[in-house]
Amino acid sequence: MSQKDTDAPWTKKNGQSSFGYKNNISIDVEYGFIRRYQVTDASVHDSQVLGALLDEQNQGEEVWADSAYRNESIELWILQILQFLSHIHERAYRNYPLTAKHKEENREGSQVRAKVEQVFSHWVNEIGGKLMGSIGKQSVKATIGVKNLVYKFKRYGFWENKNPKAVG
Repeated sequence: MSQKDTDAPWTKKNGQSSFGYKNNISIDVEYGFIRRYQVTDASVHDSQVLGALLDEQNQGEEVWADSAYRNESIELWILQILQFLSHIHERAYRNYPLTAKHKEENREGSQVRAKVEQVFSHWVNEIGGKLMGSIGKQSVKATIGVKNLVYKFKRYGFWENKNPKAVG
């Protein structure tokens, strides 16, 4: 008998239905370690968890994110409160296409943001994929936490093998 996860609501984005949870992460750009993560229902908009992902103790001075995180209040908070430089992607609107400058900035930002996608690629290829055998938000959070930890250990092993004196 199969069970249904009643904690995970359905949501629709760009005409495509989704069910379940999301692993929102922030990483160290230089080494690729997951610094913080937040597990949410698939229905929660990415911009609602940005505060939980940003780390004021981070030595970096820049925020790289896709256009889902862009709005005026977030931009002001990043710049004035956290004093980080925002590289959140620009987005086009009806009758307001992106300028050549914004397209170039987005392309450069995508190269940095691709490092986040490498985490999820690693999940799929080496840590059993994105599907969870867990039911219930707390159980899924624990499973995602363990997978994130496994990724961190593997990442540490990568850097330890590459340069043993740099990581220790």
